[in-house]
Amino acid sequence: IHALWWALDAGLVLNGADRQELKRANEVLLTARVALHITTRRAGDVLRLEDQDAVARMIGFDDADKLMAEIAAAGRSVAWIADEAWARLDPPANANEPSRRLAPGVELVRGEVHLDETANPATDPTLVLRVATAAARLNARIDRESLNRLGEETPVWPDPWPAGASDDFVALMLEGQRAIPVLESLDQRDLITKVLPEWAPNRSKPQRNAYHRYTVDRHLWQTVANAAGLAATVSRPDLLMFGAWFHDIGKGYPGDHTEVGVKMFASIGPRMGLSADDVATVQALIEHHLLLADTATRRDLSDDATITFVATTLKSSLTLELLRALTESDSKATGVSAWSDWKAGLVAELTERVHHVLGGGNVHDVTWKLFPDAEVLEMMAEGRFASCTTENSIIVVSPDRPGTFSKVAGVMALHGLDVLGAEAHSDEMGMAASEFRVQPPATHAIEWGRVIESVERALRNELALEARLVERARDYGPSRAKTAIPPAPPSVRFDDTASSNSTLLEVRAPDKIGLLHNIAKTIADMGLDIRHARVQTLTNEVVDTFYVRSATGGKLTGPVHRAEVERALLFAVSK
Repeated sequence: IHALWWALDAGLVLNGADRQELKRANEVLLTARVALHITTRRAGDVLRLEDQDAVARMIGFDDADKLMAEIAAAGRSVAWIADEAWARLDPPANANEPSRRLAPGVELVRGEVHLDETANPATDPTLVLRVATAAARLNARIDRESLNRLGEETPVWPDPWPAGASDDFVALMLEGQRAIPVLESLDQRDLITKVLPEWAPNRSKPQRNAYHRYTVDRHLWQTVANAAGLAATVSRPDLLMFGAWFHDIGKGYPGDHTEVGVKMFASIGPRMGLSADDVATVQALIEHHLLLADTATRRDLSDDATITFVATTLKSSLTLELLRALTESDSKATGVSAWSDWKAGLVAELTERVHHVLGGGNVHDVTWKLFPDAEVLEMMAEGRFASCTTENSIIVVSPDRPGTFSKVAGVMALHGLDVLGAEAHSDEMGMAASEFRVQPPATHAIEWGRVIESVERALRNELALEARLVERARDYGPSRAKTAIPPAPPSVRFDDTASSNSTLLEVRAPDKIGLLHNIAKTIADMGLDIRHARVQTLTNEVVDTFYVRSATGGKLTGPVHRAEVERALLFAVSK
């Protein structure tokens, strides 16, 4: 803002509307800054997640979501006005090239897309998308006069859309990353809501947690851009684009955003001219946009019940193909911790197995285990302690004793290693294997020799693990980023349908030092055998999934025992 004021003093020209918007945005940001200083009693310009509620109350907002939406909108306005201003001061390299016609009524003039006098947005509502697509394709701006004309003259789109309009929409989305600045310009002139009125509540809507990088609208645009890069991998790129744009459209409305989005698209799809089958496919993408990621990271992919569940849910290979691409696009648009090589591999493996079943194959043909692999099975066959490491993972093989998995997990915490994922397996010969993927320290390599030494001592009961973990938690405290919205209360869920021979036990709880150790130790103390485990850390919350059997080798079906296990686990995660 200050840079723009200085540029104005130096001769930059801003129109009256931009000046007014800049003043309004400045007032929003300045008010929040003053309230931040008063509530925190310290100087600073960073409105942290944990301070947002107090600042919102001081300013007079009902909740911090409204405050952060105002701040996000103000920031967007400032950024856009600044980009427009700097572009005028530094014209594009092709500004001196002769004008050329791009389409009827549309030209490239001085390196910018321009509407000539023959263009009539009032009678040609889809002109806005054709202009936007041309700008994105050429990586050019829409000149300000033309953008203002589009904003003032373009009518609200009719129901149904004009013929070919959905194709124009897809063409813009397929421009990928180049489309994002153009979409921002359209949104600054309220043009997207003329095309899709349902868009309005998602504009600048914050996602107040450390997991999401963007506001809802920007997240959806980034998902679309990512999906455009995967368009060649699917047979229906148009449906992938629609799934990317609409998968979180319900977040701007009350209720479960997935259910709301599915219901909304029941009217949006026909308005766009989609067939009933295509509407149903996009609705399936919206409804199940988290299915592959959640299943791949929390379920045992070697269990036929897992593969059958996903195949039965999705029903078609087309939906599966589109959902795989949407899963990657959505995850990458969420944040740095939402997608990794490990997660990508699991999703690809799950997709391949489900595709086999949907193609008519036998589920038992695709239920081989990812862990342990042949090398680990050889280590287990030797019947003694063994380990191997990579830069960010460790595999431990040892005789299977109650609490083995929990002890290894405890050693990871003791050495300050954040567990991002874990696998566990035990065989009928009395051996156990576990693999832990951890976050390497930013400043140095992991000293695996010291870690392995501690693991061996813990398994020999020669390490005061409980006492040391308490001391570490006291000295170092929480290691995860805070969120403005507190994690949900701890919960325990049992599922006997997720596996043919084990009970799925899912524990959700706020993350803290030694949490996985506490959970696994409690499971062992309650007489349960962990046959398989999946661990997922989501910033400040963990979702740990265990496939367990009772002491008799069967599922955990007794209601009294279940109730006691739940009680013990809730106590363990609250300590």
